[in-house]
Amino acid sequence: MNASTHATPAVPFEALETFVEVLAEVEDDASDAFYSRLCEATCRLANMDRAVIFRYDDARRRVRAAGAWGIPLEVFADAHVTVESAPIARQALIEDRVIEVLDDMVPDVPEEYRGLLREATMVCVPVAAAGRWMGVIISDRGPGRKPLTRAERHLLWALGKTAALATRARLAANQQMNSRRLQERIDLARDVHEGVIQRLFGVQLALASGAELSPEARERIAAELQAALGDLRAALQRPLGRSAPETQTTLLDEVGRLRRMHPDLGLSLADGSRDVTVPSELEPLLQSVLAEAVRNAHKHARPSRVEVTLRENDGTLTLEVANDGVSGRPGRSGMGLRLAALEALQIGGIVEFGEREPGLWRVRLAVPVEPR
Repeated sequence: MNASTHATPAVPFEALETFVEVLAEVEDDASDAFYSRLCEATCRLANMDRAVIFRYDDARRRVRAAGAWGIPLEVFADAHVTVESAPIARQALIEDRVIEVLDDMVPDVPEEYRGLLREATMVCVPVAAAGRWMGVIISDRGPGRKPLTRAERHLLWALGKTAALATRARLAANQQMNSRRLQERIDLARDVHEGVIQRLFGVQLALASGAELSPEARERIAAELQAALGDLRAALQRPLGRSAPETQTTLLDEVGRLRRMHPDLGLSLADGSRDVTVPSELEPLLQSVLAEAVRNAHKHARPSRVEVTLRENDGTLTLEVANDGVSGRPGRSGMGLRLAALEALQIGGIVEFGEREPGLWRVRLAVPVEPR
């Protein structure tokens, strides 16, 4: 039964109050702890024992476990789940209804998680809104417990819509932030044109005239050049673009996850890399560059190995990702690396990418760090 098109029981007042509390936390908490609290609310309101939310992560471009209750979230740290590998999730999303799997049925779940199943009623709740799939909530209750009532089923469906609404609210907030950043870049371009470019244009006209310059004119040109440099320096102190989204993991853990996700790439960590400490404020940028480099190697090359090297030397932290699978003329680098290069510029860093030697493609990020 599709809960959106049939008459359903009224949602209890306690559930409505919980919905309000959960939605109010969207602005107050940007971490994944929000989704764990939503799992807790799911268990408390619908009389479930355990729950985990799988959602699509735009930053990492994959489905991952975002929150859990009654089961450690770390169990799903290496999860590589899709609607193809979890048919029960696909069915719940397509039909926009709560799927209930009773004790005597074998649910369709990825093989690596079958060991987590027990003799219990398992429920899959769609997290979707306006035709957009955002994820699912998987929950269960112990053996011998009664099947879901009609009211509980509708309550779970409503909780899924709450999760979808909260996710959409976060996406809207991110889009608004991106719009502000775009406006900042437009303002920057306008200021550079009206200040720096206009000054330099006047200097160019004076120098191109061929006339003998008086001492006063030379002083005026020098003053204009100095003013232009000052304007340019002030403009470049502004943020130039996006910042990599915060992550809940480390670069070394991400290398391990990508190695398990892409066993065909021969991903390895160079000697000495584990001894390098990455400052927490640089983790998002380094992980973003790593993910883009590995994604490009998987999509555009046929490497036998991909080596990740991390170094710190003389106040500079360097991340290098090299793959030996380039054949023929390599294509243009993707937008992800170009955006990362723009972000690195904001903190005095640089991103380089290209064919270092025949067949070997390298992505290199270098950023300044405080000496320890």
